[in-house]
Amino acid sequence: MLTFNDLIRDCLAGVREIMPWDLAARMAGNPDLLVVDVREPYEFDAMHIRGSLGVPRGIIESACEWDYDETVPELAASREREIVVVCRSGRRSVMAAAVMQQLGYQNVVSLRTGLRGWNDYEEPLVDREGRVVDEDVADDFFTSKLRPDQRRPQPEDIR
Repeated sequence: MLTFNDLIRDCLAGVREIMPWDLAARMAGNPDLLVVDVREPYEFDAMHIRGSLGVPRGIIESACEWDYDETVPELAASREREIVVVCRSGRRSVMAAAVMQQLGYQNVVSLRTGLRGWNDYEEPLVDREGRVVDEDVADDFFTSKLRPDQRRPQPEDIR
């Protein structure tokens, strides 16, 4: 049985990653660059990279294709465009980038460290109103908050 980390590792074999400072440089050097944020809509609304396109990971396949209810025209028309896929930590974006490559996207990469790393690099994030989000607020938002029931059972817990 594969684990989530196994799936990510398998996808990484064919997906190139860039670091936050590389993305900042690419954004400055290529005004046609498309940043695709594959987090859930509530995550995107809370904070995202200004100008990025929110397309949840759960619909990326149909969003990339014409003639679906989920089609995102800007994305479907961008198979030749330079694309950087982002998420919170860089895992969902690796999976999305792998799928996009299978669908014929030729210049797609994933943001290693995700938006957590982008924030750590002190690059700005904005909310749905376009207001810059305070770095400390973003730090808290990106910090994992696992509940006890989400943690792996320990041997003493199994009876």
